[in-house]
Amino acid sequence: MQLVIGRIGKPHGVRGEVTVEVRTDEPEARFAPGTVLRTEPGATPPPATDEPGVPFRVPAELTIEEARFHQGRVLIAFDGILDRNTAEALRGTLLVVDSADVAPPDDPEEFHDHQLVGLAVVTPAGERLGEVARIDHAPSSDLLVLRRPEGRTALIPFVRAIVPEVDLAGGRVVVDPPAGLLDL
Repeated sequence: MQLVIGRIGKPHGVRGEVTVEVRTDEPEARFAPGTVLRTEPGATPPPATDEPGVPFRVPAELTIEEARFHQGRVLIAFDGILDRNTAEALRGTLLVVDSADVAPPDDPEEFHDHQLVGLAVVTPAGERLGEVARIDHAPSSDLLVLRRPEGRTALIPFVRAIVPEVDLAGGRVVVDPPAGLLDL
C-alpha cells in the first residue's frame, strides 16, 4: 500500500526548489537528503517543457538533494530539478512510500492511518456501526471518518473517552459514542 507523505506545492525561487505540504509526522526522517521517494502525479497534467513537442513527465522517483524548513514549511531541492519551470511542472505531485517500509510505532497506543482504515467499528456491546474510511487530522484531535452502513459518514474524535479500544489483530475499533454523535 502506498502512503502519501507529502504533496509538492509551488516553486520557491528560481533554482528548482519546491514547497512541500507535509503529510507525515516524521518530516525530518522522511525528507532527509539522499532519500529516494516514489511519485504519483497529481490530478492536473503537468505543463509542457520549453523544448517544443516534448512534454515534461513527472519521474517515477525523485531523490532529495537538500531539504530545509522555512517559515513553517519544508522546502526541497530534488536531484535534476534545476529551474523554476521544471519545479512548476511537479506541482500537485504526491510523494509516497510503501507501507511495508514504515516501521510500526513503538507506542502501543499509537497507530498509522493505514492500520486503521478498513477496520470494523463496533460499540462496546458489539453492535456494528460501520468501518473506518479514513483519518482526518484536525487541529484539536484526529478524527475517525466512519462509513455508516446506509452510506452516510460520521466523524468520531479519536480520543480515549470515545474510542476505548483498538484491536488491530481482531480487525475492529470499539467506539462508545455520546448520544447524538452519529446523528450529526
